[in-house]
Amino acid sequence: MAKRPIRKIACVGEVMIELIADASGSAQLGVAGDTYNTAVYLNRAMREHAVDVSYVTALGTDPYSARIWRAMEGHGLDMSAVERRNGAMPGLYAIDTDASGERSFSYWRSASAARTLFTPPCDVTLESLERFDLVFLSGITLAILPAGMRRAFLMWAKGFKARGGTLVYDSNHRPRLWEDEASARRIAAEMWALADIALPSVDDEMLLFGDRTHADVLLRLTGLGVKKGALKCGAAGPVNLSNGQRLSGLSGPVRVVDSTAAGDSFNAGYLGAVVLGEPEDRAIRAGHELAVKVIAAKGAILPEN
Repeated sequence: MAKRPIRKIACVGEVMIELIADASGSAQLGVAGDTYNTAVYLNRAMREHAVDVSYVTALGTDPYSARIWRAMEGHGLDMSAVERRNGAMPGLYAIDTDASGERSFSYWRSASAARTLFTPPCDVTLESLERFDLVFLSGITLAILPAGMRRAFLMWAKGFKARGGTLVYDSNHRPRLWEDEASARRIAAEMWALADIALPSVDDEMLLFGDRTHADVLLRLTGLGVKKGALKCGAAGPVNLSNGQRLSGLSGPVRVVDSTAAGDSFNAGYLGAVVLGEPEDRAIRAGHELAVKVIAAKGAILPEN
């Protein structure tokens, strides 16, 4: 079946309370998460093009869930696919950033409401995703779900693709979220085989699969059937997965202030251009240019103006 036009986009995953520590030991409170960051930046790009961006997650009914809800409202995201769980709470993570802009994370998410996403009794079911034309998720999305729900998602995704939907995946591997490495590898391989658009990061792929070079990563992804997307390679620049070529002449930040959301913003810039019909190289360049802006400032989500 031919792919249907993309007018409704769903970004699926977990949005958390973010603590950003400073040198004095104080912390600033924010709202962020990998697919959520992508949704915010993608929604900004789609507002003038009659494309709706929804965030799909589960939240509690506590004050911090209310804070996340207000943040999503403020960014103009559609929230009709946000499950509310009585008595549940969102996850929490803290970021420490070194002098070179590199981050370290501490997480408190074991009881996050997002772990119950799609689990009955619920209003937001897998079947409710059928109204979307493009569904984007990450390895974090799948890692936090129970094993049975992951399998159910994969089965649903096969049907979604067969019915003309577009599936987009970023492995975004976080070892501590998985019960074992074998499960993480198996799910990632299945998702790469399913995805219409692949947005892996070379470091994640090497860590998960033991590839030694970016060429090894490309060979494995091609072998799994990946035909479209970008391999994010940090400062070395992205590689076009449709032809294996690295883009040249890309800009770079004067100084990396904070690498938080580098990959998430790349995903948004790239997907926005793809939805608007831009050629692959131009879409990859758009992703790179947005990521460069984001890592030149502090925090996952830049002010809109």
